[in-house]
Amino acid sequence: MIPAFKSLSSPLPWTELLLCWLLSVGSHLYSFYQLHKFSKEHEVGFERHFHLEKGIFKGFKRDPSDFEWSFWNDWAKRSLLWTLIGHGLISRITSIFYPKLRVPALTLYGFLAASFVLGIKGVSVLLVHLGVSFSVALLRKPTLSWIFNLLLLSTIHIQTLQDIQMRMSDEDNREESALSYFLLQSGRIILWWCLAEYMIHTMYIHLIQSNETYIEILPPWALGGFALAHVQFFYVKYLVLFGLPCMLATLDELVPPKLPRCVSIMYSFTGMWRHFDEGLYRWLIRYIYIPLGGSRHGPLCKTLSTGLAFGFVCFWHGGHDYLRYWALMNWAGVLVENGLKSLFATACVRSVIEHNFSTAMQRRCVALLSAFSTAMLILSNLVFLGGIHVGRIFWKRVFVQGWSTIAPPMLVFLYCFAQVGLEWTSHPP
Repeated sequence: MIPAFKSLSSPLPWTELLLCWLLSVGSHLYSFYQLHKFSKEHEVGFERHFHLEKGIFKGFKRDPSDFEWSFWNDWAKRSLLWTLIGHGLISRITSIFYPKLRVPALTLYGFLAASFVLGIKGVSVLLVHLGVSFSVALLRKPTLSWIFNLLLLSTIHIQTLQDIQMRMSDEDNREESALSYFLLQSGRIILWWCLAEYMIHTMYIHLIQSNETYIEILPPWALGGFALAHVQFFYVKYLVLFGLPCMLATLDELVPPKLPRCVSIMYSFTGMWRHFDEGLYRWLIRYIYIPLGGSRHGPLCKTLSTGLAFGFVCFWHGGHDYLRYWALMNWAGVLVENGLKSLFATACVRSVIEHNFSTAMQRRCVALLSAFSTAMLILSNLVFLGGIHVGRIFWKRVFVQGWSTIAPPMLVFLYCFAQVGLEWTSHPP
């Protein structure tokens, strides 16, 4: 949530900002420790009722119940990682020695690799998909192309010529060599993978979420660690899953979307949607929000366009009941944030604020409002990642039963998170 204040970049006293940093980092580490402690105390029960794998870190067992992470890890070990490495090698070798053969070589290799990984049926589906999309595009009917792309769920973002031309100078001026970039990014991806594996070795978040009893008996600090670990693991997981193809795309002289921004410095629904999956955000804006009218035809059209964009994401993920709740919560969160932003932008309200609050105090007010927004953002993410039962129990324990004991300190820590996020936004590295 970023109301229309001039003070978002206003610096706070360094002691206050340092305190926010210390409380933010300290609360993360202590809550993770409490969750790890709970996981170890109930490890025998997890082993008896579920399944813990032998860990790759000595003295730890591994929680294998995150399907997406296990699926991509297994697939990467079997074939995907090696085919991607082959793509990178062929791309670099042909670029250096046979530039004219680069595109044909990559096309042939891509077809053979896809046939090996997906099989003939999988490749046939992709070719039919591409053939239909290309045939419709030849008709030069934007509405028809739009409808067919949505029906086929063609969510691949293709750069427009304008995007490529705007970035040509950046590509020409890049001083970093391909080798140093490859080594640096490979090191980062390996580090992210190790961090994700360490998290599921030390905190059994996915096993805990599968049993309501465990969520009910989590101590308050461990409950906070459970919520933070869920969203942090999701973030680190996608750094790996997005990082490898983004690295290969960059080596192929394409400009992929930016990697997700750290969720601990996200303090609004709008910021989460803009910066976590930038490619999906641009796709939704370009192919759903703007074609449906967007903000050009008044608040009602803007509201409906936003709602339909969230509805599409819900449908694309499967349309399950928990996804509908998640989409509605995000829609409501974006609407409330935009409404407050419009309210604070009005002349009378701005005049009152500027005459009665210093710029530093305005920033503190923004962080306080953002703390409430972040609490709802975490709740919606728990519904998305864990299901309705996880969100329901978290709501009950924090905001119903713990309204006077758990919620106030939680909001204090979320206020510190928001201040760190505002500082990061104002002075990015």
